Amino acid sequence: MTLKRLLDVALSGTGLLVSAPVWPIIAAAIRLETPGPVFYAQARVGERGRIFDALKFRSMIQDAERGTGPLQATDDDPRVTRVGRTLRASALDELPQLWNIFRGDMSFVGPRALRPEEIDPDSRGAAVPLDSIPGFAERVSVRPGLTGVAQIYAPRDVARRQKFRFDRLYIRRQSVLLDIRLILVSFWITFRGKWESRGKSFEPTVGGRPARGALRSQADLLQGPADRVEPPAPVRDRPSAGAAI
Repeated sequence: MTLKRLLDVALSGTGLLVSAPVWPIIAAAIRLETPGPVFYAQARVGERGRIFDALKFRSMIQDAERGTGPLQATDDDPRVTRVGRTLRASALDELPQLWNIFRGDMSFVGPRALRPEEIDPDSRGAAVPLDSIPGFAERVSVRPGLTGVAQIYAPRDVARRQKFRFDRLYIRRQSVLLDIRLILVSFWITFRGKWESRGKSFEPTVGGRPARGALRSQADLLQGPADRVEPPAPVRDRPSAGAAI
């Protein structure tokens, strides 16, 4: 067992025990507001392309994708419940994924777990399967993560292909020390309840510099001279099909 895996098992096991008293409260809040199941299982692509079910607390109305198909949540998405907005802002909807980490489907830090049918528009607006985008094969060579460089620092509306660049940089420079730093930043965002608005109002700082400078600093930590990339600019009004939760 690698040091990274030991860290995952220790943290996820501790997290499951510590958060156990909160689970019944979240479950009751979900059921009181809307009918439907408390948990939501969704097929995701794991290490080496293996498909697994990622678990979450349900944050949307039941059958949210009926009539639309896979569609990424947007700001003020009417499918998201009031309880769901609180859960998503604090990332509490992802507590069940601690079990995915504990059993080995995921890691605490890594590329986001994608859905098998996700697409991303190219420069002409044509829908392109994610598995045909450069970098996909490299990012599925490792376990997907609950958090990561792209999840923390890339704005929500940035194209997947641009987020892949940050995933690839993480894979090339990954270390236990880097994982710990990213986990600590993730806890900070969670405590502030800023996951849903981090691309707008959340501005991490490094040495007092705001988000863009912080993003460059974090990218510099991961990159060598041959890897230099600038943080991607937000892409607005792009069609997107992705995770509905």
